[in-house]
Amino acid sequence: MSPRFAVGDRVLVREAWPPGHLRTPAYIRGKRGVVCQHVGDFGNPETLAYGGDGRPQQPLYRVHFPQASVWPDYRGSAADSLEIEIYQHWLDPDQRWLDSEKGTT
Repeated sequence: MSPRFAVGDRVLVREAWPPGHLRTPAYIRGKRGVVCQHVGDFGNPETLAYGGDGRPQQPLYRVHFPQASVWPDYRGSAADSLEIEIYQHWLDPDQRWLDSEKGTT
């Protein structure tokens, strides 16, 4: 599977709650971030955990989130941030940001 996102792309983490083994933390679902690295392509851990072959391999990204956007009551520095590795199938383009860039919001 080819990478869908490039460094600098703004993404939205899917807010889904499927049963089973998930590698995407619950606290980051529904949050917006920026891709800062394409780490590589790897077997899908959500199928590997159940004895599957992990195919097709999924692009894995490191995504940057400002702490205040993850934790609404965060009182630390505005520069504090969090980076999380997230597989491509958990990410969508941040349509709200794309619309604002086009002036359609």
